[in-house]
Amino acid sequence: MNNMGKLDKIIRLVVAALIVMLFFTKVLTGTLAVVLLIVAGIFVLTSVISICPLYTLFGIDTCKKVK
Repeated sequence: MNNMGKLDKIIRLVVAALIVMLFFTKVLTGTLAVVLLIVAGIFVLTSVISICPLYTLFGIDTCKKVK
């Protein structure tokens, strides 16, 4: 069951793209860069499948439901 809205997915994809861009321009380096790349990967994955496990845990739902 989807729990992520369209705006939420767009924001995550933009943040992930920004992290990747900063990594390849060598603004982000070292351990912080690796951790943020992992976070970016998680953002992309959750955006593609429209499910955020943390949202499920906390009962958050940003997806509009059609009645």
